[in-house]
Amino acid sequence: MKNPIQAMFEAGIIERTDFPPESRYHGIPTAQVTGPDGQPVSCLKRRLSPPPEEFALRHLRETKQGERLDRIAAAETGDPEMFWLLMDANGALWAEDLEEPETAIRITWPRGVPAPPEE
Repeated sequence: MKNPIQAMFEAGIIERTDFPPESRYHGIPTAQVTGPDGQPVSCLKRRLSPPPEEFALRHLRETKQGERLDRIAAAETGDPEMFWLLMDANGALWAEDLEEPETAIRITWPRGVPAPPEE
């Protein structure tokens, strides 16, 4: 079976970048600079964190003593590496900012996905 991500790249559905689609750096442009040795070096242009208001709230979760953001991400999204989505949705620069006991963490829909209508 063909890798589905590779198939999407080939079909032009996903833009090919140096970072996979689940990375916070996917879609961020790169630049070429010349290193001190004269060799070209690729570097990532600046990534600006989106405003938390761009994330529709699913629910709030209060952290418990000893909880880590990667484990919260695993419980909420199924992937511990998606902790950065929680950071973006809560306006945090450091994971530790959201790991303090009794911190209310906004669990949101992905950026740009509106909350489903209430029934």
